Amino acid sequence: MINFLKQIFTWWHRQTLGTFIYTLFVGKFVGADEFGNKYYSNSRGKRWVIYKNSVEASKIPPEWYLWIHFLTKNKPSDNPNKFPWQKKHRENLTGTKEAYKPEGSLASGSRQNIKKYETWKF
Repeated sequence: MINFLKQIFTWWHRQTLGTFIYTLFVGKFVGADEFGNKYYSNSRGKRWVIYKNSVEASKIPPEWYLWIHFLTKNKPSDNPNKFPWQKKHRENLTGTKEAYKPEGSLASGSRQNIKKYETWKF
């Protein structure tokens, strides 16, 4: 019941009621990514995504990003060829506990006496 009310009254929780109805009548399911996001298109070429949980644009993997922004015509394959050096896609973690905090930054746990600048030697 609470999810239904969230869907009706909030745009940041998955999809709105208007998007749900539009997807139901006009949308053609194209595919889904490893995060559970579903991608749709219509006969006029419009493309959109229904997020699994919260609406966060950085949750779209690179293959689907190309498709949703019309940079490629074909939908991504289910088994993309990836190089061994490529990491698995992660959403933007800024503002979370898992955010990148380089050594020496105020947010990192290590407190070091780091010089702010280096003097020139003549």
